[in-house]
Amino acid sequence: MDPFSAEGELINMHNAFHQGQYQAVIDFDTSSFSAENALPARVLAHRARIALGQSEDVLADVEGEDDEPELKAVAVLAQYASGSKKDAAVKAAEDLASAAGDNATAQILAGTVLQAAGKSEEALALLSQHSGSLDAVALITQIHLEQNRTDLAVKEVTAARRWAQDSLLVNLAESWVGLRVGGDKYQQAFYVFEELAQAPATSSIVSLVSQAVSELHLGRVEEAQAALESAVEKEPKFAEAIANLLVLTVVTGKEPTELTASLKAVAPQHPLLVDLEEKGSAFDKAAAKYSAKVAA
Repeated sequence: MDPFSAEGELINMHNAFHQGQYQAVIDFDTSSFSAENALPARVLAHRARIALGQSEDVLADVEGEDDEPELKAVAVLAQYASGSKKDAAVKAAEDLASAAGDNATAQILAGTVLQAAGKSEEALALLSQHSGSLDAVALITQIHLEQNRTDLAVKEVTAARRWAQDSLLVNLAESWVGLRVGGDKYQQAFYVFEELAQAPATSSIVSLVSQAVSELHLGRVEEAQAALESAVEKEPKFAEAIANLLVLTVVTGKEPTELTASLKAVAPQHPLLVDLEEKGSAFDKAAAKYSAKVAA
């Protein structure tokens, strides 16, 4: 059974992680957990620390604990996230996928690294070995969306809905897909993200940004801007809030220079910046093939 299922004692800690409440995960009281859940709880806490930019601390904490594939997977993710030895981390993820491909934590964390490195098919091959893991379902869904295979993402979420009817993670995955499908799905996604963002027990910067993205899709620009500005005010270095505020700024015809500089400062390799750089380079190459005609 998935240790993070609704029947398990890790459910609240797991939900907090996927709600973006990373500090709450780190501070979670695990003293009453059974011995078998000590390691999954520790892995969740490490994932939360990595999400908060504490990769080096995580690496130091798990150093020398390579006997456990779960902790080896944590080290691989932390190494990749630290940015210092990404190639080595990708190689380690591939080795881990080969040696411990049936381990749920290895599937998720090594799969995350492989996907981040552009090795989508390797990531999907690894994740396809899961046995009822909602984390795997969520990551597979994200990969399909990034591949512009909305049909496969819909299929993945629909299948998961049959065996995880009331799961928060399935609701989130369904909402991600809804933002791609559009139509009345925008409103459905908004309801999910708004409920998370506005309830004190579940609110986080992550859910607030998700709510803002839903608002933007619904054409509610002012509401989206207010939510994103609130997110940036609460966490000035949260790259996703800055990136989405940058997109909104461009959409509304305003000057994006300051926000672009802010995003470069906190996340110079953010996908939005990389994409803009690639498209700018492609445009320059195309433009260089043509020369203006001079009238006689």
